[in-house]
Amino acid sequence: MQKFHTIIPSDFVLDKLNDTFTYGELRDCIKEARKTLHLASDKELIFNQIKWLASSHYELNFSLDTNISERVIFPVLVNEKNGIEDARFVKFTDENNKVTYYATYTAYDGTRILPKMIATEDFYHFKVIPIHGEIAQNKGMALFPRKINGKYAMLCRLDGFNNYIAFSDHISIWREAKLLQIPKFPWEFVQIGNCGSPIETSEGWLVITHGVGPMREYVLGVSLFDLQNPEKEIGRLKSPLLTPNTEEREGYVPNVVYSCGSMIHNDDLIIPYAMSDYASTYATVNMKELLIELKNSK
Repeated sequence: MQKFHTIIPSDFVLDKLNDTFTYGELRDCIKEARKTLHLASDKELIFNQIKWLASSHYELNFSLDTNISERVIFPVLVNEKNGIEDARFVKFTDENNKVTYYATYTAYDGTRILPKMIATEDFYHFKVIPIHGEIAQNKGMALFPRKINGKYAMLCRLDGFNNYIAFSDHISIWREAKLLQIPKFPWEFVQIGNCGSPIETSEGWLVITHGVGPMREYVLGVSLFDLQNPEKEIGRLKSPLLTPNTEEREGYVPNVVYSCGSMIHNDDLIIPYAMSDYASTYATVNMKELLIELKNSK
């Protein structure tokens, strides 16, 4: 009786690679396998999936003698060839007080988006991984700077119109989310989203939001959420905190002010923001006055 051997394309490729390998070596092995195996189109798909998975995970190392201004992460892979967009950096402290800097961002290939995450402890060595799960499907994912009640927490925008909050046991796998905010005021009726990771204050989690109104004007707002239960909104400013002025309205994407992260310095909130995608600047807000306004806006 004649025996037939089943060819598994992935095994044919991986058997030729060492335990560690470069993306170029993987690509060469796939190229050779295609020449040798002559597979049907459904099996050829496996090669594309292998390359996609490999290209979604990579590491970058910068020389120790470089200045931080020289350490720039450029798109290097197909799934982010048209942009590494809207990186929301956060200083994350775990339960053992270990600090890791994470950035959630959108990889864009010109057609599709892929939510991804950068991790670094020293800003010399960076790991890049995709974000998995049912809710990893839209832009604007922003990680909380610590776990909440034993779980990682993330702001996200599943439907493109509202703010959601998600919790997970694993930092790169996100499966469920709850509705957190819907548009409430005219300046955010079209869309509401976050402008970076929440900032922990003595009065609650401070979240800078972006709102889009009927004239497609992007503005910045502010909300405050309970520290122990960030699903509970304490207050939300009734008016925008920042709107594009005359000098900021014209640009590559007009009528927009947009931010991906803020920080508290001394007694001020520092908000770096982009002006209509042509330049960047920053604004400062007194924290004491801002928190009073938020608590009075219940």
